[in-house]
Amino acid sequence: MRILFLADRRVDAGSIQALANYTRVGDKLGHTIAVYGSADPRFTDMHFSTDVATFDYLVLVFESKLHWMSGLQLARILSSVPRSRRVILDADGMYNSAMVLDGYDRNHASKGKRAEWLEYYAQLADRVFQPTLSPREPGVESVLFYGYDPWATKADGASGEKVFDILHMAHNWWRWRELSGRLLPALEPIRSQVGPIAFVGLWWDGAPGWALNLGLEEAFSVDTAWLRRLAIEVRPPVPFSDVIPTMSTARVNVMTQRPLFRHLGFVTSKYFEIFTADTIPLVMLDADHAASIYGPRGRALALGDCLGETLLDVLAQPEKYREIVKEVRRHLTEHHSYQRRLLELVRVLEG
Repeated sequence: MRILFLADRRVDAGSIQALANYTRVGDKLGHTIAVYGSADPRFTDMHFSTDVATFDYLVLVFESKLHWMSGLQLARILSSVPRSRRVILDADGMYNSAMVLDGYDRNHASKGKRAEWLEYYAQLADRVFQPTLSPREPGVESVLFYGYDPWATKADGASGEKVFDILHMAHNWWRWRELSGRLLPALEPIRSQVGPIAFVGLWWDGAPGWALNLGLEEAFSVDTAWLRRLAIEVRPPVPFSDVIPTMSTARVNVMTQRPLFRHLGFVTSKYFEIFTADTIPLVMLDADHAASIYGPRGRALALGDCLGETLLDVLAQPEKYREIVKEVRRHLTEHHSYQRRLLELVRVLEG
């Protein structure tokens, strides 16, 4: 099968890591997988094409931004692929009813904004996929899409001496409430017992200038003075090809997820990248949800109420947790490899 992904190409955000894996696995399995556009040196080992008509299916990947391609360019692309061969991957829950969680995170600013998304989606395709085991909207199909790359997994200890005790790699986008309500209060009383800590990503030093004009300043909330008080180093984002090596510089990586995605049960690239790195992953997820993706041993890596105690235990007994991580990796290899993801995608497209 020949599949062309249409996506907003961002070197340090979004689904680019997944698209690179689909390209690589496609070569092994005899499928042609490419991303729309011209070749770009920032995206090594990926296939690109603008010859839309030669592909069997067009998968349009949407992440927060609606009109990221010009209308004329999109019209030309759509005219080359029959509607029956187009599908939408709604990666950010924009197809769902407008919702606000605890007066904080949201998918749409209003019902009118949601209507804009639905109208645009309706112009593009009849089928909508979401990366969740349990879609909430009628007609949406479950396609987890993101997966685990066992061949890229770093062997324990392979990256040598660690630079950080704890690393958190994510953009500051609807994350501050969880961090300020759980992670930072847990770190405060134990900070003297923990070595270097870093947050890697955009907007940890403050909201972008355009946030206020869009009414999104709360999405980028951050208390930089608190981060400095806890001696948490803030580093800029890294290209997708450096995500795994950067994670591997820390003994422990903590994964957070914005409230909207947790509510919808969405998986993301980070669910699996964190287990590819040479680190001990700890996930701020509900234990049941963690087990549904990572298997039964995933519960031991889900950060519950005793967050600070767990962090100290992991740093004190790394071998104990490395064995748990190995078991989770075996589960991910069996159930969530990109080879399996591609075969699932082909099956769903054909179905």
